[in-house]
Amino acid sequence: MSILLAILLLLLMFFVTVAAIILVVGPLILLQPNLRTPGWYSTFTTLLEPKDAGLPQEDVAIATRDGLKLSCWLVKHPRTARGTIVYLHGVGDCKIGGVPYAKLFFQNGFNVFLYDSRRHGNSEGIYCTYGFYEKFDLSTVIDYLHSRRDMHVGKIGVFGTSMGAAVALLAAAIDDRISAIIAEAGFTDLRTIMVDYQKLIIKLPWHFLRNVAMSRSQKIAKFKARDVSPLQAVQQVRKPILFIHGTDDSRIRTEYSHALYENANEPKELLLVHKGDHNDLLNVGGSEYERRIMAFFERYL
Repeated sequence: MSILLAILLLLLMFFVTVAAIILVVGPLILLQPNLRTPGWYSTFTTLLEPKDAGLPQEDVAIATRDGLKLSCWLVKHPRTARGTIVYLHGVGDCKIGGVPYAKLFFQNGFNVFLYDSRRHGNSEGIYCTYGFYEKFDLSTVIDYLHSRRDMHVGKIGVFGTSMGAAVALLAAAIDDRISAIIAEAGFTDLRTIMVDYQKLIIKLPWHFLRNVAMSRSQKIAKFKARDVSPLQAVQQVRKPILFIHGTDDSRIRTEYSHALYENANEPKELLLVHKGDHNDLLNVGGSEYERRIMAFFERYL
C-alpha cells in the first residue's frame, strides 16, 4: 500500500509540475525570453555600437503605434546612398548583433538602420509577440526614414535573422514600401517553432502543452499566434526574397527555409551555408556569404 501511495504522490507531483510549466513557465518562456546584453557581447567583441566599427552613428528613439519607445541607431552614408537597409535581430538578441552587418552594408554604399525590437535591448515593452505587433513597428520605422529630409533613403531593404526574418516577411506582406528582403534562419509559423523549443528547453514533446501555454500567452499579451505565420505571408509578398539558412542550425530547422522558399513567389533565392549554425553564418559563410548578400541588395535596391 505504501508503494502505491508513493507512486500516486510521484504522479501528483509530476502533474503539478506539468501544470506549473503550462500555466506559468510556458508563457514566460514565450513572452519574456532571456535577453542578451552589452555585457554578454563584451566578452568576445569590442563592437558594441556602430561608432566602435568606425561608422557614423546617430542615436534615435521612435514611438510605436501603441506608444512604446524603440531604441535605434541610424548609420547615414555621407554621400548619396544606394538605398537603406534595416537590420532586424532575433529573439533574445539586440541591435548590437547587427553592427558587423552595418559595417558591411555601409562599406558597400548603403544607409543602415538598426533597432531593438520591443521588449528587447533598450526598447520598451513587456511582451515579445514574434511578429504580431513587431511587423507594425517595422512600418513605423519606415515612416520615420521617409520623414528624414536630410538623407537620401532610396529603396528600402530588410535583413532579418531568426525572429527578425519572421518580422521582415510579415511586414513585407502588408507594407509595399519594402523593396527586398533577406530572411535568414527563419521559421514557418509560431506554433510549429514553439513545439521545437518546448522539446529543446523542457524536454516534453506533447502538443497539448504547447496549445495550453500558447492559449494563455495569447490572452496575456493580447495577440493571435495563428497570425504569426511567415509561411502564409510569403505567399502574399511580391518582392524579391533571399532565404538563408545554415545546414547545421541547432535551433531552427533548415527545412523551414526550404518550405518558405518553395511557397514564395518569384523572384526568390535560397542560400544554404555549409556547416553553419544559427548565429554564426557571417563567420562561417565568409566572403561568398557576403558576396551573395550584397549582390542581392545591389540588384534590387
